[in-house]
Amino acid sequence: MLIKCIYNELLKIAYKPRSYIGIAGIIIINAIILFAMKVDGSFYISLVTGQFEQTLAFEGGILNGNLVAFISIQMLIIHVPLLIAFVTGDLISGESAMGTIRLLLTKPVSRSTILWSKFFASVIYTLAVILCLAFMSLTLGKILFGAGDLIVLKFDGLVVFQEQDINWRFLCGFSLAFLSLITVATLALTLSCYSENSIGPIVATMGIILVFTIIGSMDVPVFDRIRPFLFTTHMAAWRYFFDTPLQTKAILHSIFILTSHCVVLLGIAFYKFNRNDILS
Repeated sequence: MLIKCIYNELLKIAYKPRSYIGIAGIIIINAIILFAMKVDGSFYISLVTGQFEQTLAFEGGILNGNLVAFISIQMLIIHVPLLIAFVTGDLISGESAMGTIRLLLTKPVSRSTILWSKFFASVIYTLAVILCLAFMSLTLGKILFGAGDLIVLKFDGLVVFQEQDINWRFLCGFSLAFLSLITVATLALTLSCYSENSIGPIVATMGIILVFTIIGSMDVPVFDRIRPFLFTTHMAAWRYFFDTPLQTKAILHSIFILTSHCVVLLGIAFYKFNRNDILS
């Protein structure tokens, strides 16, 4: 029964035009980045490596698909949460606005099954978005620019990763980014249980992300204790896989915090959804 409900939820997502806005946005923005790097990529590279040219000698193709993918991910990953919330925030509140949620709750399916199906459908949609991002940035980047070593600029210098040491880092990085986006999707779904219009959960989700981001970026001692527990603090944790040595402890901590947020938010969503009055 759960599989059938998930399938039905995926059909609902597929038939909504807004579901394709996120994917279209990723394709368009990434195409612009690829075009810009193809035309003026050498100028960008000179800006990055210019301060090191007196002490280091660079050989080979610095501008390659791996570098372009890394740049694309950094630019796009901050915008993807909005695209995710745009769809997942509508899964329950959108049906409440249309009145179809009442009809759905009269069927011989438990409310928990309905909510689980919506959650898993949002996870699958999030996976589709992250796979689109991976294909547009990494696969097309390598096709257009070729493969090669990856140079990552840090605040204290440059880190060079050999070509054979890169793919697993991208795989793990995308996986951790996927977990952070699932957290956003879960937040939007939870807020959707408390609203009867789709705009409210979307705006509230982005508002929470904005407030948490501001708190996390403010260098104020009063926020030092809560900053490590905000999920927004760990949304850029995928970059840990491009550090050397690998920050295993920080990665595991980010996974724990993001997973904990998902569990708590799902608990709140189930509590609210199972107690909603079908007549209200």
